[in-house]
Amino acid sequence: MTKADLVERVAARTGLTKKDVAVITDHLLEGICEALVKGGHVEIRGLGSFKTKTRKARQARNPRTGESVFVPEKVVPYFKASKELRARVIQEQESAERTPPDSPPVL
Repeated sequence: MTKADLVERVAARTGLTKKDVAVITDHLLEGICEALVKGGHVEIRGLGSFKTKTRKARQARNPRTGESVFVPEKVVPYFKASKELRARVIQEQESAERTPPDSPPVL
C-alpha cells in the first residue's frame, strides 16, 4: 500500500476530501520524523513504536573486491510492532490460509 492508497482509503471511510487527508497524513509523518531526528520516540497504541537505534562501528567486506572496509557507527530508525498488531496479522494470515481459494477475501 502506498501513501496515496492510504489517503484514498481514509478519505473514503471518513468523508473528508483526499486533499485534507493528504495534508493530515503529511503532518503526521513529518511529526514522527521530527521526533526521531531529535532522538525521541513515538508510540501509537495498537500500532507500535518508532525509535532510533545506534548501530556499532564494524569491519565489513566489499562483496565485489573482497577488500575489508570500515563501517562507522550510525543511528537508524526502527519500528517495533505492538502485541495487538502482531496478533492481528497472525490471526488474519491464519484465517486466509483456512479460507477456500474460490471464496472472496474477508475485509
